[in-house]
Amino acid sequence: MKRSVTKKQYNSRMCFVCGLENNFGLHASFYETDSNELVAIVTPSEQHQSYPGRMHGGLAATILDETIGRAIANGKEDQVWGVTLELTTKYRKPIPLGVELRIVGRVSRDDHRFFEGSGEILLPDGSVAVSAAGKYMKVPIDKITSSPMDAGDWFLIGNPDDPREIEIP
Repeated sequence: MKRSVTKKQYNSRMCFVCGLENNFGLHASFYETDSNELVAIVTPSEQHQSYPGRMHGGLAATILDETIGRAIANGKEDQVWGVTLELTTKYRKPIPLGVELRIVGRVSRDDHRFFEGSGEILLPDGSVAVSAAGKYMKVPIDKITSSPMDAGDWFLIGNPDDPREIEIP
């Protein structure tokens, strides 16, 4: 199923999940879609393994947490930030290294102070490797970090060849 990309979300410089300059990071790219879902694209490498040839389960939870947490910003002009209160994961299949994955996240409930969402890591054949549900609290960025939101560290766009459509297997 194809999804039209409506917006690419920012990358940071050193974040483990989306940092473009983090040598050990996942280098995820995040795309808002016309289905009001957020899709992350990740290719795990040897630095991300647990058992040989398999992505570490904690990193699977990490990318799901980030994708679900970022989904609150879909379609919004202003930045919305949140911190994770709960994350429940279900591991269904091992995740191989070296293959491009799609991670899909969505918001299921949104109120003034909290939001909830769910997501899945999809293998290239479309099967669900890991699913998660989470609860998040909306928090202003100055309450999350004492570091300034420097454009050189936080608001990097990344690749100019980003897709206009994303295939969800």
